[in-house]
Amino acid sequence: MNCKPFLKWAGGKSQLWDEISRRIPTDFSTYFEPFLGGGSIFFYLQPKQAYLSDVNFELINTYRVIRDNVDELITDLKTHIHQEEYFYQIRNIDRAEAYQNWNAIKRASRLIYLNKTCYNGLTRVNSKGQFNVPFGKYANPKIVDENNLIACHQALKNAEINVGSFREIEQLVTSEDFVYFDPPYAPLSETANFTSYTQDGFGEEQHRELKELCDRLTEKRVRWLLSNSSAPWILELYQDYKIEFVQANRAINSKSEKRGKVEEILVSNY
Repeated sequence: MNCKPFLKWAGGKSQLWDEISRRIPTDFSTYFEPFLGGGSIFFYLQPKQAYLSDVNFELINTYRVIRDNVDELITDLKTHIHQEEYFYQIRNIDRAEAYQNWNAIKRASRLIYLNKTCYNGLTRVNSKGQFNVPFGKYANPKIVDENNLIACHQALKNAEINVGSFREIEQLVTSEDFVYFDPPYAPLSETANFTSYTQDGFGEEQHRELKELCDRLTEKRVRWLLSNSSAPWILELYQDYKIEFVQANRAINSKSEKRGKVEEILVSNY
């Protein structure tokens, strides 16, 4: 059943499906994706067994709701309206204690609604973990994509979905499995850094930890593929592995003149 990501996500890989999918082995047991984000590659592959994770709690909650309660989610999504005052009421609810009492379905519905109606589809939080993107003035955003949500539900039915760091897969993955890493990209310039999908960010220290994990997985004969920017220090970091350059569209940037083609890399150990 064909499906596409249910969220617009910075760094999403929809435009690189062909480049990435033809590099992914077909003979693996479980597919691991520990920087899940919008899940473009997972939804393209729809593997029979998958372990999906991300540190963003609201994101993982939404995946779980689509897997387990998609009908209730669709019903709740239909209650939202595309109106600026209402948008800010929904956006700012996470500043109030009452939000902690919202159930999983309402929280998932809120995230999808905000993603579909906020400025440029940019999911971003502040240092307190609060959604802080302004209203996007779209004419008629598609808040409820019912058919695609049902297709995503079918694709996720057998997936294990967890909140967690990339570090946590090390004890789970075997040489029979395959891992796709899509971390927040290393910035190409001092002004290009954007890691605010969670309140903790992702910096150079985390990138180096990830590379060390890749080394240990290689020792265990686990195959992995990694996406990143072509920042010079990233190229140096992974110089012992196979590095291929690809062109991708940068669809999300606060300045329209900075959107467009950008060179990225795909790194693999096979």
